[in-house]
Amino acid sequence: MGPRSAFLPKGWSVVILLFLAIAPLASLCGQSASSSRSQEIFPGKSWAHASAQAEAGWSKDKLAAVRTYADSIHCSAAMIVQGGEVVDAWGDIDKKIDAYSVRKSLISSLYGIYSAEGAIDINQTLEQIGIDDTPDPLTKAEKQARVVDLLRARSGVYHPVDFETEIMKKNQPARGSHPPGTYFYYNNWDYNVVGTIFEKKTGKKIGDAFYERIAQPLGMEDFRPGDVFYFGGPISIHPAYHFEITARDMARFGLLYLRHGRWNGKQIVPEAWVEKSTHASEMLTVNGLGEVGGYEYLWWVEYGGVHFPEATLPGMFSARGANGHYILVIPTLDLVIVTRTDTDPPARDAKTITEWADKGVLTKAQFGHLVKLILDARNVH
Repeated sequence: MGPRSAFLPKGWSVVILLFLAIAPLASLCGQSASSSRSQEIFPGKSWAHASAQAEAGWSKDKLAAVRTYADSIHCSAAMIVQGGEVVDAWGDIDKKIDAYSVRKSLISSLYGIYSAEGAIDINQTLEQIGIDDTPDPLTKAEKQARVVDLLRARSGVYHPVDFETEIMKKNQPARGSHPPGTYFYYNNWDYNVVGTIFEKKTGKKIGDAFYERIAQPLGMEDFRPGDVFYFGGPISIHPAYHFEITARDMARFGLLYLRHGRWNGKQIVPEAWVEKSTHASEMLTVNGLGEVGGYEYLWWVEYGGVHFPEATLPGMFSARGANGHYILVIPTLDLVIVTRTDTDPPARDAKTITEWADKGVLTKAQFGHLVKLILDARNVH
């Protein structure tokens, strides 16, 4: 008889061995259960706040430093949401502001819904749908671009539009230089035509559809159909459409995608669409910017360790608007970060909105540093 059994009642050696074997599994199950519980947490009529930042695993002092830096870069509102609850929020989170290019990720959700229902076939070509432009028409080759090519910013149609920032104009390829589906160019013609096609195929205005299929099911507190507005000009018949939306409603949208398109047990956006939208298959390079990660179905996606300076984690993805309007989703941390700047244009015309989009308030590098500070504020044990 060994030395251990000399001090234990008969049979206890087996009990202890079983406990030692099961304990690690129980710990893993506990972690899994905690993760599962957070998957079930959604805001009701308003957002719930974590009971205490320290108990939620965050440093109060470091979060205060986050706010100080955010103020220094003109961030007018922000929300940090983990596990479906607000860790921290400040500024005008209930103020409707033009979200600029965040519009693209918002309309992508509608494409996921209506394509699954058969109203839109993303493999149809512009020619099949009857899409052209005036006063400068599309060529036969350009009309072979498919809807999915527009959703991936690879249409090969480099038609000028009335709303283009300076960097877009600088990087725009020559007409006819790339066949459809072969070359990435962040192209407002593509995004505007995505709006035209949506309304043509569904018979619904973008604001009405977003309100019915996204805002109402998610319980958005502020969004109304009239919060989508249009503007254009003489260069193209396809108008831009922008969303006036609050930070707290943007956070709900980010949480929807964090939860794979589900909300309170109901699949709002098809999970397969969310999966395709948030996983890239190739590294993209932009003139003057270098490698920028991936871009799929109107979302920016981490690829090859590239997403934001100083703060890239595997699997993160984001909706981005000029002047620091962001929805950043970090699945590995069950985290959504939203930032806004008070850059609502004073008029709703292409010239004014383009001027405001070019202001460069809260740059990508500044946002990356802000995210780094937020991640550093987590009390990691």
